Amino acid sequence: MSDNFLEVIHGAVQKTREDQLLIELHGKERRPTSAAQLLHLVAHARGFLRGRGVKPGDRVALLAPNSARWVAADLAILFEGAIVVPLYSRQDPKELAVMVKDCTPVLVIADGPDLAAGLQGAWPEHCPIEDLRDVLAGEPVHEPPRPVAPTDPVTIIYTSGTSGEPKGVVLTRANVDYMLPQTRGSVDRITGGKRADKVFHFLPFCFAGSRVMLWTQLYRGNPLLLSTDLQNLVAEMGAADPHYYLNVPAVLERIKNGVGKKIAERGGLALALYNRGQAAFRAEREGKAGLLDRLTLAAAKKLVFSKVKQQIGPSLEFLICGSAALAEETQWWFELVGVQVYQVYGLTETTAIVTMDIPGGVRPGYVGHAIQGCEIKISDEGELLVRGPGIFAGYWGREQATAEAIRDGWFHTGDQGDLDATGNVRIIGRVKNILVPESGHNIAPEPIEEKFLAACPKAEQCMLVGHARPFLGIIVPGDVPKDAIDAALEVVNASVPHYKKVRAFIRVAEPFTIENGLLTANQKLRRRAVEQRYRAEIDKAYAS
Repeated sequence: MSDNFLEVIHGAVQKTREDQLLIELHGKERRPTSAAQLLHLVAHARGFLRGRGVKPGDRVALLAPNSARWVAADLAILFEGAIVVPLYSRQDPKELAVMVKDCTPVLVIADGPDLAAGLQGAWPEHCPIEDLRDVLAGEPVHEPPRPVAPTDPVTIIYTSGTSGEPKGVVLTRANVDYMLPQTRGSVDRITGGKRADKVFHFLPFCFAGSRVMLWTQLYRGNPLLLSTDLQNLVAEMGAADPHYYLNVPAVLERIKNGVGKKIAERGGLALALYNRGQAAFRAEREGKAGLLDRLTLAAAKKLVFSKVKQQIGPSLEFLICGSAALAEETQWWFELVGVQVYQVYGLTETTAIVTMDIPGGVRPGYVGHAIQGCEIKISDEGELLVRGPGIFAGYWGREQATAEAIRDGWFHTGDQGDLDATGNVRIIGRVKNILVPESGHNIAPEPIEEKFLAACPKAEQCMLVGHARPFLGIIVPGDVPKDAIDAALEVVNASVPHYKKVRAFIRVAEPFTIENGLLTANQKLRRRAVEQRYRAEIDKAYAS
């Protein structure tokens, strides 16, 4: 079989007998698209693109939420030898305009007039914008994928832009040719590779990790259940009843906190067993469990945690989590429930993946070992460096930024990391996020934020501040009671040295969201934007 991922996907979809290769979930309703129907849509879209004069190497932007139509358009552009520029449908049109101006696509495909109008309003001198439904109604072209050289770009994915303007990450055919056998092999090792997996998917396809998951399932000829409404995620998950799905930590934290809240409201024996069961599990992990701990843990698993498992997914076997650091206690909690969480670490610039957990090798708090063919090392400054076939070709039109990111063949991730004796990677935080208070100590905010959220279940978000300040403070959005914050800070401060103690908090009403510009499109904090938004409140906390 050819190593060309486009030919592999084309062949796998042709050969699959799956009547329901892509299944859109609309609440509890399933709307399937068979492999044959998908190829039919791809053929129509290829004909439309040719009719519009799209040539190999041209950029074509795709602005749409997840759907079978999105997948068909993505494959059609790729099979025509053009470069897909996926855009996030919920992103501010002004930010999208910056991206399309940067990469100058010959065509933008938008799913519906609202998305088209938003982009047109932010980008008056635009290239042609076509409706996705019209694109899928062209004269069909039934051909194998056009030849694409290994060094040819296949996609430009824009980074979230936590600081400054987003940059277009250029991934080549060779990057994806390398990555998909790695991900397919990893999934097959976990599942045994003997069945069609029920895989639920809700993360937008415009993100590198999400796209790699999509391509991996197509590469395997495996069905994929697609969320169509993030506001109705619980109903969709129930209808999907998946074996596994790709996650970000925020979703897992929400599940854990939601379960804890419901059990707390119920009270009684269930709450006592829930809390004592977790304490017993902790004692067991630390090698301190006595007979009473073992009996308590067994009872809690049977009477409480088995029921939790049924609630969050009767068929759920494992979860894959990436994008940001997952709290160690959250990973342990899911293991107690009976669901193994496999962590994945990577960036868009590394074709989404650098490290992956493997069966039998999971260590909560760590993100796995480097995948085959990928080299990693820690610089003298503590930064994780990566080298290998997954490293991107460069930032679109930005030679200086590319040269700064890739030095002597090593990609500088911008993440602080360390390795255990076996090479398992732990991510400490972002190098650029380091806070240096007046004490002069370098402090990564992420571990302290993680401790705070673990100690304060009523808080869903927080952000540490204190750069060039006399001490550390923390911003807590939402309606979180003062006594809950005080109690959590007491727990945090008891476990850190004096210079890491948090001595002030700032409560703000508005949560951090994508819509208000305080989170990136993939749910990461825009720290600079948060500090600017709440500058007056922060100054007041330090003045008092």
